[in-house]
Order: sequence, then structure tokens, then C-alpha cells
Amino acid sequence: MSNITFASPYFFYLLLLIPVFIYWYWKRNRQQYVEMQVSTLESFEFTPRSWRQRFRHLLFAFRIFTFTLLVIALARPQSSTRSENVTTEGIDIVLATDISGSMLAEDLRPNRIDAAKQVALDFIDGRENDRIGLVIFAGESFTQCPLTTDRAVVKNLLKDVKSGMIEDGTAIGMGLATSVSRLKDSKAKSKVIILLTDGVNNRGFIDPLTASQIAQSFGIRVYTIGVGTIGLAPYPVQTPFGTQYQNVPVQIDEELMKKISEMTGGKYFRATDNKKLKAIYQEIDKLEKTKIEVTEFRRKSEQFTMAALFAGLFLLLELLFRYTIFRINP
Repeated sequence: MSNITFASPYFFYLLLLIPVFIYWYWKRNRQQYVEMQVSTLESFEFTPRSWRQRFRHLLFAFRIFTFTLLVIALARPQSSTRSENVTTEGIDIVLATDISGSMLAEDLRPNRIDAAKQVALDFIDGRENDRIGLVIFAGESFTQCPLTTDRAVVKNLLKDVKSGMIEDGTAIGMGLATSVSRLKDSKAKSKVIILLTDGVNNRGFIDPLTASQIAQSFGIRVYTIGVGTIGLAPYPVQTPFGTQYQNVPVQIDEELMKKISEMTGGKYFRATDNKKLKAIYQEIDKLEKTKIEVTEFRRKSEQFTMAALFAGLFLLLELLFRYTIFRINP
């Protein structure tokens, strides 16, 4: 249900001028009469009154209506939705994505990194009430986007991610630790990291299991995703004769990924193609739905337009009648 409130109610004090207008109008009308003494009023009793006499106060009424409606418009009436309990969903999520050179392998189309970006973009679109951040890692890691509810910013920064932005390698522990640092001070009821990689930890000075223990201590759940087909994957190599492909073995430390997820209460997934990767994000999306009760909400919309339009209408009627049917010919 909705009710009407006023953003600037002090304008209603102007309505105190209406009695002044009425008094001024009465005073002016009295001055227009000519006094005449007669012995009796009998001769005037049956004298028909013209329509001008009957409606002589109509123009003044139009003016009062115009003034009153203008005051209402200035007071800015607003319709507001009544407060009520609603339930929404919202958590803090960091997407930690491997951008090492091996992510250019094309066992996922067009390649692993672009496939991961596209699925992540769809995932972000579906998380309207969450704060989302981005961390990228290869031989080192850094925060591409801090936690924010501005999905447009997150998506634009994700689109800018590409292999080669940082030193090559696979520092899983560093990527996880950077993600934890973004979430450790969060007050959200649920804190989640989605860590996606296609390799084995071979760089960085933080052990992945140590980073997992830190995540566990802060109540952060980690979902790990291993990206890559089973066996060999086509990898593009630049040669003097153009781009050539060679098959390289897919090496994912699945045991490590499973341990990280188990320690933090998450889950490990393996994505061998685009369809599987999309299904994994959909499953995580379903798993991570934290109900948050919002005690009240209030939506307001301006409603002064109708008052202003009717004020204009009465003003137009006054001018029209004054210079047409109520016009006094010289």
C-alpha cells in the first residue's frame, strides 16, 4: 500500500494568504457598489438576475484554485510505499582467476581464459544483491577490482583481463591469499572465493594450504575450479609461419584443489568444456544464496505533476473566461 507525504511541507504556510485574498476581494467588490436610497425593494424582487450576476465570483474562485494547487505542487507530494518486511539475498564474493599463459589453451572455446570470463560475466549478472570483487594471478597476484555492488564496473574490469598482464607462472597460494585479504574484514553473513586455475602451484611465497587455513579462520568458503580437458590440449604457438598448434599435457593439481575446498567448506569442480564450466557456475550460484531480512523499505515517487497541471488548467480557464464571456465591453 502507499500513502502521500510532502518533501517541502513548509510551503503550506502560503495557504494562510487565502483569507487575505478573500477579504481583499470582498473589500474591492464593496467599493464598486453605488449607494442609493429607495422607499421599497418590491420592484426589484421579481427582476431576473443575469448569468453574469450569478457567476460573477467564478473568476475569483478559479484564481483561488490556481493558487492552492500551486502551493500543493511546491510542497512536492510524494507517494511512498509503506514499510514492510522483505527478504533478499546477498553475500560477498571474490572471483580469483588464473591468467597464466597456459590459460590460452583452446580446449575450451575460444580459449580457457575467454571462456572463464564469459561465464563469470553471466554469473555477475545474476548476483544483483551481492558485492563482488576480482583477483587475478599468474606468477604473482593483485586485485583487479575491490568488492563492490556496481556490477557494471566489475564487468568492465573483468573484460579488460588478459593473459600477460603480470609475470607468468601459477601462484595459487598468492591468488588465494590476496582474495582472503579482500574478504577478511567483511561483515557479510557469507564470504566466498571462487578460485579458477588450470595448473599446478609453481610460484609465489605463500603455500596454498597455508592460505586455505587463513581463509578457514575468517570463515571464508572456497570453491575451486580446475579448467582443462582430460589428456592433451591444443596450445597456440607463434612461429615465423603464423600461429601453429601443439598438444600440451593438461596438468591440474586436483588433490590440492580438493584439499583447499574441503578445509574451507567449499567444493571442487572440474570443467573440461564450456558447457561444464557454465554448469559449475550455475551450481555455485544455487549453493550460495544467503537470506537476509530487510526490516523495511520505502520507495518514493514525485506526484506534483497533476497539481501543477490542474493549476495551469484553472489559470487558463480564468484568462479564457475573463477575456471572452466575462469581458466588459467599453
